[in-house]
Amino acid sequence: MTATRVVLAEDQPMVRAGFRALLDSRSDIEVVGEAATGAEALDQVRALRPDLVVMDIRMPEMDGLEATRRITSDPALNQTRVLVLTTFELDEYVFGALDAGASGFLLKGGEPADLVHAIRVVAGGESLLAPSVTRRLIQTYISRPQPSAKTRNDGLGELTTREREVLGLIATGLTNAEIAEALQLSPLTAKTHVSRILMKLGARDRVQLVIVAYQTGIVAP
Repeated sequence: MTATRVVLAEDQPMVRAGFRALLDSRSDIEVVGEAATGAEALDQVRALRPDLVVMDIRMPEMDGLEATRRITSDPALNQTRVLVLTTFELDEYVFGALDAGASGFLLKGGEPADLVHAIRVVAGGESLLAPSVTRRLIQTYISRPQPSAKTRNDGLGELTTREREVLGLIATGLTNAEIAEALQLSPLTAKTHVSRILMKLGARDRVQLVIVAYQTGIVAP
């Protein structure tokens, strides 16, 4: 199995070293670069094309949200996912991370295994929010007047009845395996449905699918 290639963007050397030691002990994760500023993180991603960036929000020169926004808006970097880390459990930071196109949001200070799990989840194409980030937060986000999910909402008309059903389940937070169980499908079939929905809506990942599902009324807050 190919290891997930990761760039660590964290301005505190000791914290970054701790992350690296933790991840280097995992055979399925390879740290290929480190950055102490947002600008360095952007340069590292452009040079190394990692699968995932662990991005601290509070970074000098260019904050983590702006660096994330530049990564996710660059078509040449569309295979790189961003997992945002912060010590702050404030709605505005989660909103900022979602606006910037992050695929995951995790609070610092959790168990080491939480970071490893988050990397595996996001690298696997799933979306991830910290357990304390509730559905209320997503509902508040999608009710804001300036929708920011860069998706082709007109692509909804291209979805089959089954795909709309799958999209609704994605919006409730179900994984591919859980969707397969709920609809009595094979895991491969569920994964295929999700891939087709992403393609038809022009969505980067499942986070954007959740947002567009709420914005268009496929699921109701």
